[in-house]
Amino acid sequence: MNVPPAVAAQAAPDTLGAGRDASSLETAYDLILVGAGLANGLIARALRRARPELRLLVLEAGAAAGGNHTWSFHDTDLTTAQHESVAPLVSHRWQGHAVRFPGFHRRLAGGYQSIASTHFSEVLHRELGPALRTGVAVTRVTAREVDLAGGRRLRAHAVIDGRGLAAAPAPERVALGYQRFLGQEIRFAEPHGLTAPILMDADVEQHDGYRFVYVLPMGPRTALVEDTYYADDARGQPEIWRRRIAEYCAQQGWQPVRVLREEQGVLPIVLSGDAQAVWDDARGVPRAGLAANLFHPTTGYSLPEALRLAEHIAALPDLSAEPLFAAVRAHALQRWSDQGFFRGLNRMLFLAAPPTERWRVMARFYRLPEPLIARFYAGRPSALDKLRILSGKPPVPVGAALRALRAVRLHDSHAPTRP
Repeated sequence: MNVPPAVAAQAAPDTLGAGRDASSLETAYDLILVGAGLANGLIARALRRARPELRLLVLEAGAAAGGNHTWSFHDTDLTTAQHESVAPLVSHRWQGHAVRFPGFHRRLAGGYQSIASTHFSEVLHRELGPALRTGVAVTRVTAREVDLAGGRRLRAHAVIDGRGLAAAPAPERVALGYQRFLGQEIRFAEPHGLTAPILMDADVEQHDGYRFVYVLPMGPRTALVEDTYYADDARGQPEIWRRRIAEYCAQQGWQPVRVLREEQGVLPIVLSGDAQAVWDDARGVPRAGLAANLFHPTTGYSLPEALRLAEHIAALPDLSAEPLFAAVRAHALQRWSDQGFFRGLNRMLFLAAPPTERWRVMARFYRLPEPLIARFYAGRPSALDKLRILSGKPPVPVGAALRALRAVRLHDSHAPTRP
């Protein structure tokens, strides 16, 4: 994953633990957050506001907090108070968004917002000051200790592991599909003409699963263009993806002048899993973000779940190791229980249709009423919403859909193979 030069210059690597003046850092903290991604960054901000007296330390292996990402969310995903809390982090806001499918284009009224990791990093450094350390490699994490690559051992009343896929559950615990993508922020010769994002342009040639192009207009002549796939594996094909982005831009009549930035990623799409075993594997260390399965199971959007966890932790009366682990574990398991409907839909998407026909599932979904779509993205579909999503003529064979819905133990090596 590339880190933009501007980010690297803004936050040069910290030498802590690399052999120079490592003894200057205290070893007694109330809480150490390992990883300065979205989830831990939001936790740190919530704690700094609610408990400013805490001795807090955030450690990031990369050159800057947040890495090289763009996080987005719908206006209806958050409460009024949540909007206020993330407002300083937001880089772009739009009124409305669009989707495109073969023979069907739709404009939706719901607002949409994005957070650029460069801006996220600037805000975190400003708000946390010396409590945020970058360029610090961590080799071991326990409930109360963190070992650094330079040999230093830090101790705290509790530690939270938020290193994303680096601390993700083992394959035998969770069965996954993948949303993989490569995005380029591009400067064009002429205005692109977009006034709102295109969240899914699936009116493109299908490859390797459900393919769509995601477009965020960052300025009159600048846009983030992402080639995205709901695929069965996580393998990267960056050269092919770059070529397809260039082809898409040409089809839209956009002439690229310069690629300002590139980001590449893989998001897990959960099909089934043993959430209890995932937390048994954590060995008493609270997890945040992807490592805790705290994201929307179908869309991969992570900010609403990260905010919920941050608010939950900030309200806890006791942040010592055992109570903190118990509280985070209970929160994550409750969210897992609440999200069973989405995992069933994921199995339908991945198992009940040939890969290049998966777009039909999403095309049908986007013909439903807009308030239902908004509740779905927010992770709060009503019982009637769920019935509406599953009723009517299915876009996949009925028998395959029913088998996929019943395949709840795909992660189990003793379970039957995928339908």
